[in-house]
Amino acid sequence: MSRVQLALNVPDLDEAVAFYSALFHTGPAKVRPGYANFAIGEPALKLVLIEGMGEPGSINHLGVEVDTAAEVAIEAERLAAEGMATDVEANATCCYAVQDKVWVHGPDGTAWEIYTVLADDDGPGELAGDGACCSSALVDIAAPVVAGASPGCSGPACC
Repeated sequence: MSRVQLALNVPDLDEAVAFYSALFHTGPAKVRPGYANFAIGEPALKLVLIEGMGEPGSINHLGVEVDTAAEVAIEAERLAAEGMATDVEANATCCYAVQDKVWVHGPDGTAWEIYTVLADDDGPGELAGDGACCSSALVDIAAPVVAGASPGCSGPACC
């Protein structure tokens, strides 16, 4: 099963978790400092809340969660064949999970990731200098990528 991911910047994580729990009639699948996600079955949605990033209520980034690393690889090849600039990350620790993913940007600059979760992790991943993880503002697919690093990041496995 694949599902669309919507990552939102929120000013108050506890308040946002309470609101989205009521809205979707389900609790979060994961809550960590400054971060929560919901794995919603109906509608099929991965809702990610990131506290203290960007403009409150704005989109941090968008994505599609898929079941396997093979699906990520197929999508990376397909997107590249479509002429899109792609950045592929393997075994990246981000958002309290180990993931394989590919990043692209829409024509308006919106960051999209197609990803699979390989394993849960207790840490947010290596953070950029401003303490952000999974921030589309950090993703610059034209920037050189350090081996094992996320696009636009200076250290390994930040996203």
